[in-house]
Amino acid sequence: MLTIKTEDQLEQILSEPTPGVMETLRALPGAVAVLGVGGKMGPTLARMVRRALDSLGRSDPVYGVARFSIPSTAESLRKFGIEPVTANLLDRAAVANLPDAPNVIFMAGQKFGTSQGPDLTWAMNTLVPAHTAERYANSRIVAFSTGCVYPLAPITGNGAREEDLLGPPGDYANSCVGRERIFTHFAKRNGTRVALVRLNYAIDLRYGVLIDLAQKIMSGEPIDVTMGHANIIWQRDANAQAIQCLAHAASPPFIINVTGREILSLRDLATRLGRQLGKAPVLVGQEASTAWISNSTKAYQLFGSPTANIGQLITWVAEWVKHGGSTLNKPTHFEVRDGKF
Repeated sequence: MLTIKTEDQLEQILSEPTPGVMETLRALPGAVAVLGVGGKMGPTLARMVRRALDSLGRSDPVYGVARFSIPSTAESLRKFGIEPVTANLLDRAAVANLPDAPNVIFMAGQKFGTSQGPDLTWAMNTLVPAHTAERYANSRIVAFSTGCVYPLAPITGNGAREEDLLGPPGDYANSCVGRERIFTHFAKRNGTRVALVRLNYAIDLRYGVLIDLAQKIMSGEPIDVTMGHANIIWQRDANAQAIQCLAHAASPPFIINVTGREILSLRDLATRLGRQLGKAPVLVGQEASTAWISNSTKAYQLFGSPTANIGQLITWVAEWVKHGGSTLNKPTHFEVRDGKF
């Protein structure tokens, strides 16, 4: 099995275009703009697009749009051929002045801090989509959403499906429903082609459910398994599927769950991680009968199987933690059931 030892190697792997990405971008001419590029997934997604276009012999620009509160992020993007564009997406005029791009991937939003400032979360998750949909009315837009737009689903089933009714708890998840409604409104009004990607728990080796579990195991911190189940998907696969959704953007919007195929027991994941880390997890609580889980059948029918399975991911994370690999220090708070982030 491949061993991942450095961040440079990790980001090289995460940004490697899949055959599906190559096929999609081959058929879609023009620039690609990634809005909200500065988050956990944005840099490697933008780099994957750039690498794919380079391999196709295409010089179309890839724009990475963000506030860039950490200047090194912009420099890193520029190093890999991505054009950083500094903009506050809450500023309607700033969004109106963004460069033209027939292909847009929207990754902006706010989750954590919602309980302290729900007004900003609602603004980020509804006003910014409105600004974007106005500016790029004639473009294809893939907009990241979340599996949290669904209510908690029974663990005895196969998870929430795209056609299920929405009804989540809490300001964050409801603002994400608002984001979807805004994009849907503009898609219907202007004929804008939109794809809504309902993502559940992408991970790399620096953040995600597995890192959260591994860190708690190593520190001896109790792991609450009340939210007993989750879906997990390798970040490279999540980004690749999102890019491929450009080809499926439609009016009214195309909607898809992007996540792992398995409904995973957190107790089992912690036990398997503990075995590889050489330390038994401290588990507390009793698994609830529901969880935020999604049915990803549609995605796997369209895009095929992921490039990394859960066994590989557990081994990679365990090795990364044992060797002192860096983390983003951004816990997922997978334990939260009431929607208060």
